[in-house]
Amino acid sequence: MYKLGIDLGGTNIVAGVVDEKYRIVATAKRKTNLPRPAEEIVDDLVAVAYEAIENAGLTEADIDGYGIGCPGSIEHETGNVPYSNNLEFYDLPLGQMLFEKTGKKFYVENDANAAAYGEYIAGAGRGTKNFIAITLGTGVGGGIIIDGKIYSGSNGAGGELGHTVIQMGGQACTCGRFGCWETYASATALVRQTKQAMMRYKSSRMWEICDGNLDNVGGTTAFKAKRLGDRVGAMVVDEYIRYVAVGIANVLDIFQPDVICIGGGISKEGEYLTDPINEYVDGENYARHMKVKTIIKTADLGNDAGIIGAAYLCNLYEK
Repeated sequence: MYKLGIDLGGTNIVAGVVDEKYRIVATAKRKTNLPRPAEEIVDDLVAVAYEAIENAGLTEADIDGYGIGCPGSIEHETGNVPYSNNLEFYDLPLGQMLFEKTGKKFYVENDANAAAYGEYIAGAGRGTKNFIAITLGTGVGGGIIIDGKIYSGSNGAGGELGHTVIQMGGQACTCGRFGCWETYASATALVRQTKQAMMRYKSSRMWEICDGNLDNVGGTTAFKAKRLGDRVGAMVVDEYIRYVAVGIANVLDIFQPDVICIGGGISKEGEYLTDPINEYVDGENYARHMKVKTIIKTADLGNDAGIIGAAYLCNLYEK
């Protein structure tokens, strides 16, 4: 039998059919096209699910589990979404709406939690007991697995690691706080930091990399410049990695999991990212004298993690 997982994001809706070995055998994709009414988004969720099943050459009879990862706070027991700021969902009965349109029970979970669960069962967290996944993207997402189960607090809103403060009175965050980790360590923050440095240092090779256009700056721009020996690019990268490392050291001191994995596009930098993070954390980790230490590594599954994790939520929550 197969399972179906949907990753609902602010930009794209992606559905995937997943086999018993956690392999995605077919997908379907549509633009989220925000802002628009929730009902229209739900209609597209249903359409993309059916399309993925068709692309796999299967029928609904071949699917024995359905799940969806959705941004925001989630009541996974009911499938309700009390609040999702990016999607403008307010007290949305997402699970019920999907059931009414398909006759199928969809397990609903926060998207970062679903991705963490995907990495836990099939990727960087496989074989662990306690595992945390950090995603460096538009924001900083966090998913916490304790004793094999997703931890989301008493109200489904726990695990928002990106909204822990690392700089009191610092940069304004979309959540309303100041100095949140994600305002310094997200890919969005890195792009902002890169542009600021380029404006200060017109001789930086980052201008060459971007063809002289700030609109071409991305999360890899400073890393590319550092590899070319550019002093300004190195300055941006080193400062950014310290921001990432400060937050990871905080997470590590709170949870001391078996593994912390880092996902998102920037994680493709591999050891170029994780080596300096490990060096920083080794000096800041309260448990640095313990024989057993947390492993910090990059994620294995990339964008597939959310689909795989969502597809297998039924194994976690089915009663």
